[in-house]
Amino acid sequence: MNVFAFIFARGGSKGLPGKNIRLLGGKPLIAWSIEHALAVSRISRVIVSTDSEEIAAVARQHGAEVPFIRPAELARDDSPEWLAWRHALTFLQDTEGVLPDAMLSVPTTAPLRQAIDLENCLDEFAKGDSDTIITVSDAHRNPWFNMVKQNSDGSVGLVMVPHTGITRRQDAPAVFDMATVAYVVRPQFVLQQMGTFSGRVRAVMVPVERAIDIDTLFDFELAEFLLARRGE
Repeated sequence: MNVFAFIFARGGSKGLPGKNIRLLGGKPLIAWSIEHALAVSRISRVIVSTDSEEIAAVARQHGAEVPFIRPAELARDDSPEWLAWRHALTFLQDTEGVLPDAMLSVPTTAPLRQAIDLENCLDEFAKGDSDTIITVSDAHRNPWFNMVKQNSDGSVGLVMVPHTGITRRQDAPAVFDMATVAYVVRPQFVLQQMGTFSGRVRAVMVPVERAIDIDTLFDFELAEFLLARRGE
C-alpha cells in the first residue's frame, strides 16, 4: 500500500497565534507531526500544505516536502479542511499524475501522539472495508448522562433523553470523543465526496493522554506539562 502523509498547517490561528511554529519541547509544533510521519516506514512521502512561506520553510528544515503553497481562499478561518485535502490531492494528480493508495492526515494539533498510533490507523485502513479511519478517545462527558442543553424556556435538560432511567454513567450508551491524532482516507473518496461521514467510517482508539488537541494557550500549556512528565 502506497501511503502519503499530509500535514495541513495554515498560517492564521485566532485561538493561538503562530501555533504551528510555536516551540514545544524545543521544536516547532509542526515538527512533531513531521517526525511522527517520518518514523513510519510504510509512509513514502510527507507533504505539508500551508499558505505560509514561514511555515513552509520550517517544514522543509524538518524533512517534509512543500510542493505548493495553499491558496489563501483555502486557508481562512471558515475554510473547510476537506477542501484543503482535495486541493492537495488534485495538485499531485494534475502535476505528477499520481495518487497514493491512502492519504494519511497528521494534524499538528496532536503532538503527543506516537508513531504506533499512525501504524494502528494504517492497519485498520488496510482491512479494506472503510473509506475513512478516524481516531477517538474515551469521552469526558456523555450526552445521555451528564451533558445538558438549554431549553427555550431557559431551563436545561439532557442533550439525549434515554428511554429508560440512567442513574450511573456506566449504564449510559458508550460514546467517544473524536481526536485529531490522525485520519486515513481513500483519495478518491475525498475527491468525490464532501465529508468524513459521507462514507463508511471506522475508528482507532487512542489513550486520552496522547489525544490532546491544541487550539488555545491552555491546551498548549497542558501539552507542555504532559510532555515534561513523559520525559521524567
